[in-house]
Amino acid sequence: MILPVVAYGHPILRKVAENITPEYPDLAKYIADMWDTVYNSNGVGLASPQVNRLIRLFIVDTIQVVEGFDDEDRRKYPNEQPVKQVFINAVKVTETGDNWAYNEGCLSIPKVREDVQRQRHVRLRYMDENFVEHEKDFYGITARVIQHEYDHIEGKLFIDYLSPLKKRLIRKKLDDISSGKVKTDYRMLFYK
Repeated sequence: MILPVVAYGHPILRKVAENITPEYPDLAKYIADMWDTVYNSNGVGLASPQVNRLIRLFIVDTIQVVEGFDDEDRRKYPNEQPVKQVFINAVKVTETGDNWAYNEGCLSIPKVREDVQRQRHVRLRYMDENFVEHEKDFYGITARVIQHEYDHIEGKLFIDYLSPLKKRLIRKKLDDISSGKVKTDYRMLFYK
């Protein structure tokens, strides 16, 4: 089932999500619904707060992105290892490497894209959908998508990394999104 994506302005996007246990109700179906939702909206990642659940769960699929790399991209991101992964109760262990800018967008903030500085490497401790614990390193584009989705379970958005000037320049777009004046190819949930 395709879930509605929570739009910017909804308070759930600013709250820190809570850990879950293997007893979380209908978890397998919920994860399947999240995959349906991210693919329906042409995304590469989705966090639970974005579908109105305040739990520490997000999904990432960077396989198509990395498979689409040209030779220059392969040189720029030599350690890139794409993933299709479920992350439960994730904890960021470290972020390292120089900051680099990349143009990010967000399903909860449609039609807004901006360059965001992030570090090239992230080490994450998390559980998979079977509640098997992992600690793993991610690099490049995959690390960036993971950092973006991880921010969602911490109540942060990519626009929080923008300069005050950039934020002022997009203020009207953000106001339009929060008031429901935006058209997307996927269902959205607006805060009333």
